[in-house]
Amino acid sequence: MIKTKKLALTALFIAICIVLPIAFHTIPNAGAIFLPMHIPVLMCGLICGWPYGLFCGILGPLLSSLLTGMPPVAFLPAMLCELAVYGFVTGLLVNRIQTGKRIIDLYIPLVCAMLAGRVFYGIMNALIFKAGSYSLAIWLTSAFVTSVPGILIQLMLVPFLVNILQKSGLVDRFLQIKKQKA
Repeated sequence: MIKTKKLALTALFIAICIVLPIAFHTIPNAGAIFLPMHIPVLMCGLICGWPYGLFCGILGPLLSSLLTGMPPVAFLPAMLCELAVYGFVTGLLVNRIQTGKRIIDLYIPLVCAMLAGRVFYGIMNALIFKAGSYSLAIWLTSAFVTSVPGILIQLMLVPFLVNILQKSGLVDRFLQIKKQKA
């Protein structure tokens, strides 16, 4: 039953990856500023675990690009890599970080994933996707300066939403199999 719930939630997060950016793209450059697709991928990793977060991070932007044209094909490979890392790292760390304080147990995987995804994004652009035309200044600007509003939204919204879903009983604590491990 847990796998079925995780698959259903992952499908929901993938659907949100397609729908949420549409609302933001009425504003010029809104995707790069507000990072709307990152939110469902990060939440999927935190709630469902690393395999589902990884899958959501790959399939969300791919389906969104195919169905809506966002992200554009030129940006898709780098974004697939970045979002896959987000889903993977949040899902991997959420099981390993157990301080006993729910909010800290959410923030540590979230922040680690956000940093790891941005670093991986920069490395992939520098070595593969934009080799020769990518610099440290471009990476810092795109990964941190331009996206400050999106980063702040993620830091405020993701833990809040996951916490609310857990407290409401709509999802078990991270939907992990921790109860069976104990």
